[in-house]
Amino acid sequence: MIAQVLGEGLPLVVIHGFGVDHRIMLPLEDVIDESGWQRIYIDLPWAEGNADANVSSADHVAQSALNDVHEFLGDRPFAVIGNSFGGMIARHVAHLLRDQVLGLATLAGVYEPTHQARSLPRRQVVREDPAVLALAGQVRDDYEEMTVVQSEATLEAFTRYVLPGLRGANQAILERVAAEYGLSVEPEVAHPVPFEAPSLHLFGRQDHVTGYEDGWKLRNHYVRGTYAVLDAAGHNAHLERPDLTAALVNDWLVRSNESVAIPHSLRLS
Repeated sequence: MIAQVLGEGLPLVVIHGFGVDHRIMLPLEDVIDESGWQRIYIDLPWAEGNADANVSSADHVAQSALNDVHEFLGDRPFAVIGNSFGGMIARHVAHLLRDQVLGLATLAGVYEPTHQARSLPRRQVVREDPAVLALAGQVRDDYEEMTVVQSEATLEAFTRYVLPGLRGANQAILERVAAEYGLSVEPEVAHPVPFEAPSLHLFGRQDHVTGYEDGWKLRNHYVRGTYAVLDAAGHNAHLERPDLTAALVNDWLVRSNESVAIPHSLRLS
């Protein structure tokens, strides 16, 4: 479901991660707005307010996102950015509609759907602050589970942008999708021709949920990809390193905008 459409300009489809909703991506609003893109925020099927349409797999979620893109954009060119599970869905959309896609970005994206098969760093908190944990109160467990930089700023961001989606998610849908969490065919396998549009692949060095090694393995597929592994950043890297994330997203948006005038068949020539 399209949750929000903000601004005008070239369309940018924004896809959130598992168990949350589009609000987790709103911290990127300033940099995207300043770059002159229209933001199309998608709420995936479990988000609060969505009717239960019997979605029960990642394939179903991916089709739902594709339906939203087709309905809102038709055959217009667009870029797409996804976070965590939404990064996997964004890759699917970008490969299936690559002739329309101006650019692809993933933030702490899922590249290996099976958790046990992921190459993960050890759990590490870079900055501990007992005062912040005390301030978190009833949301402490949820906040502490993902955060590697404990500060009033990350607590405020978590409470404002992450917690509402966590609290409102439809658990029945999440459980069904979790049982079929991976796409039936990975996008790079289904469409093995190298991806030529500008891309960004941003990871947290301390991300113990999806890691960064599995995404790095695909670097030869993304021939115009910027790869960045940020220290002092976990799975919510864009909340813990907002300034650096904004700079990298802005650079990607500039590169994607420049690709508008280049015919798809000539992008590497």
